[in-house]
Amino acid sequence: MTDRSLREQQTLALAGVAQAARIVDLAAKTGSWPTPFVEASIHSLFCFEPDEVEEVFGTIQGVRLGLEQLSTCLRVSQDPSAADTLRYMLAILQLEKRFARRDDLLQIVHSRLKHTAYKAENFSSNINDLSSNISSTYQDTLSNLPYRIKVTGSAQHLNNPRVADLVRSLLLCGVRAAFLWRQLGGSRFKLMMSRGAIRATAARLAMEVGTVH
Repeated sequence: MTDRSLREQQTLALAGVAQAARIVDLAAKTGSWPTPFVEASIHSLFCFEPDEVEEVFGTIQGVRLGLEQLSTCLRVSQDPSAADTLRYMLAILQLEKRFARRDDLLQIVHSRLKHTAYKAENFSSNINDLSSNISSTYQDTLSNLPYRIKVTGSAQHLNNPRVADLVRSLLLCGVRAAFLWRQLGGSRFKLMMSRGAIRATAARLAMEVGTVH
C-alpha cells in the first residue's frame, strides 16, 4: 500500500497525462523527444495491476517531466508551449472519457497490449518496435471514435512514420494515465476547481526528484 495521499496519487496520475501531452507536442514540432520519459510512459501501458500509482511509471522519476509540465501548465499565465501541452491534456481526458464507454474497444486494447507486453519481455523491448505495435492498436481502436485529437506541428515530422507512431503511442499512454486519474476520483471539474492545489503538489513532487533540464 502507498503512503502517498489521495491528492499526491491523483497528481502523479495527471502528471502521466501531462508527460504524454508534452512529448506529443515536442515530437510533432521538433521530431525529437526525451527517450527516458518516453520509455517510462510506454512501459506504463504494460503495468496492468499496479499496487500503487508510481509503480505505473516505474518510479516517481519516470514521470518527473510530467510533474514539471503539470506545475507549468496550471499556472495562471503560460508560455505558448505550456498552453499547447494543456490543450493536449484536456483533449486526452476527453478522449479517455469516450473510450471508457466502449467495452468492446477496451477489451481489444487490453488484449493487444498484453500481447505487446509479452513480445517486449521475451523478444524486443526496442522503443521503435513497441511504438509501431502500440500505434497500430491506437489506429484500430481509438482512432475510430467520433472524438479525435488534432495534433499540430511540422508536416515534415508528422509525415515521418516513426514520429507518427510515437505520437499515437504517447496519446494511448496519456489515455492510460487519464484512466488512472479518473479511477482515483479525478475529473475535468476537479482539475479546474483544484488547479492551484494540484499545481503545488506537482511542484513539490518534482522537487523530490530534481528538476528537468
